[in-house]
Amino acid sequence: MSISLTKKLFITWYTLLMLVAGWTIGPAIATWLPEHYFEWYPFIPVFFYIFGWFTISMFEACRRYAPQKMQLVYLSTKGIKMFFSLIILLIYAVKVEEKKVEFFLTFFAFYIISLVFESWFFFRYEREHKGIEKQ
Repeated sequence: MSISLTKKLFITWYTLLMLVAGWTIGPAIATWLPEHYFEWYPFIPVFFYIFGWFTISMFEACRRYAPQKMQLVYLSTKGIKMFFSLIILLIYAVKVEEKKVEFFLTFFAFYIISLVFESWFFFRYEREHKGIEKQ
């Protein structure tokens, strides 16, 4: 099974984004605000990276087998991401007794970063796919 150019581009850019964000935000917190660094920090970029793979895989499957359902799949993946994010936040709030606010704020920052990137990427894809020129 070959990998499409769209999937390669998404994975490449998303990997770079998560590496840069992960290697920037965590060390920044540990260096400048060490009292706010929490042990579970590495889990956050890993969660969003894995979910990025899920998103592009669903998008790619839809593009191949049901292209008329692209918007539905895009919105569904966003809903699934929100659901699992809320579950993770709830589990952390109940099971882990330390630095809940820091975890929530960092998680929210990564959520926004990934949401903005995915929206931008898929907006560009749709614009190029439909042949809409830049204005």
